[in-house]
Amino acid sequence: MTVYESLLYSSWLRLPREVNSIRRELFVEEVMELVELKTLQNALVGLPGSTGLSTEQRKRLTIAVELVANPSVIFMDEPTSGLDARAAAIVMRTVRNTVDTGRTVVCTIHQPSINIFEAFDELLLVKRGGEVIYAGPLGQFSQELIAYFSQFPGIPPIKAGYNPATWMLEITTPAMESQLDRNFALLYANSELYKVNANIIRELSTPKPGSEDLSFPTQFSQPSAVQFKACLWKQNLTYWRSPYYNAVRFFFTVVVAVLFGSIFWQLGDKRATQQDVFNVMGVLYASVLFLGVNNASSVQPVVSVERSVFYREQAAGMYSPLSYACAQALIEVPYVFAQTIVYGVITYSMIHFEWTAAKFFWYILFMFLTFTYFTLYGMMAVGLTASQQLAAVTSSGFYSLWNLFSGFLIPKAKMPGWWVWYYWICPVAWTLYGLITSQLGDVNTPILAAGFSSQIAVKDFVLGYLGYKYDWLGIVVAVCFVFMGLFWVAFAFAIKFLNFQTR
Repeated sequence: MTVYESLLYSSWLRLPREVNSIRRELFVEEVMELVELKTLQNALVGLPGSTGLSTEQRKRLTIAVELVANPSVIFMDEPTSGLDARAAAIVMRTVRNTVDTGRTVVCTIHQPSINIFEAFDELLLVKRGGEVIYAGPLGQFSQELIAYFSQFPGIPPIKAGYNPATWMLEITTPAMESQLDRNFALLYANSELYKVNANIIRELSTPKPGSEDLSFPTQFSQPSAVQFKACLWKQNLTYWRSPYYNAVRFFFTVVVAVLFGSIFWQLGDKRATQQDVFNVMGVLYASVLFLGVNNASSVQPVVSVERSVFYREQAAGMYSPLSYACAQALIEVPYVFAQTIVYGVITYSMIHFEWTAAKFFWYILFMFLTFTYFTLYGMMAVGLTASQQLAAVTSSGFYSLWNLFSGFLIPKAKMPGWWVWYYWICPVAWTLYGLITSQLGDVNTPILAAGFSSQIAVKDFVLGYLGYKYDWLGIVVAVCFVFMGLFWVAFAFAIKFLNFQTR
């Protein structure tokens, strides 16, 4: 997404629902001016360390993404870490601009320069163990901080032009405490500054008469429908601008379709012998499994990257996991459908299956359902595992089992009784059931098949050898939808309840 789209997306989901789109857009424009991102509004954010914005620009965008939620208090953890002096100054100028709008910014800072240190209004300084050494205003040119520490005998005075932050850290080290025989935490606890702070805390901690605890009517700013719409809008932009994923997917689809079409050239309507029937079965088996596994494998890196973004956005309370899971799954549907049409037309015409509207419809339908549940399975595998690499390893084991129990290498009738149950829960087995039955289950062409005393019709061979019933086609479609639903529910469950972030 671009910088502007990122801010618009955050404001859409985090501002109160009473704020209309015009006011949101105006607010986003104001925030971009505030954090000096106006010139970068059409720049793609990209991936950290490889594409898109620099580290400094990314930090300013992170601040802006929070500002468009219109918070009164913002917490920042070392906003200048990893930046050079110029970039750190730009980020802190953004922070100062934010404070000047009336907001409170609380942030940790590491070895600040003079200019950065004096941008702060107040300081909370703690020693090892979390004991407070100083809590109060800095004053102009850090005069109040310097005056506080200078009142203690033995403290070396600060040199002209010296960084107050560096001086402050040097005089409060354990070595200096030992040398002066002083404990700065105890000195602060017995100081007038501590008493003033304690009185302020006491006053602010006492609720006003008639006041109530802060509460919100709903967990999220927007209703579920708006959350879903926003997530789908974002996913649509992301997928449309992901040529490495979608362009490669369609290129691979065309290559595989032409490859299978040329290998099995015009074998689809040949049914004179048992081998001809097996050839047709083999075409259907190989084509659906090969491209289905590729779909599942190729979607996993995409979902893995998106999951890290999801963790951050969910923590910010932008949307519910269910809205995100629905959008993540639904955005795949048009791409899978287009992939199915391209693949189906090429293979169906080159392999020369029987050209009837019904058979072509069944072929496209089962291909679409199969590619979709393979894609959802890939998403589910990432959701249930800690990393994309682990998901790939785990998935490969199931692909092997699905291949083995699909009913093609080993027909159901030949499987051991204690393993037949897996045939019924193998999604590829149901796909082959639907594809083979829709193409051959109503064919009356007689063939001479092994194990039969006389010629039998192809449809009877399919029924006798594989156990496929033509009138089960509706049931097979329903089962494929069930697999799609199960894989999506598992993905949604994993997104909602499993968190593999490491700290």
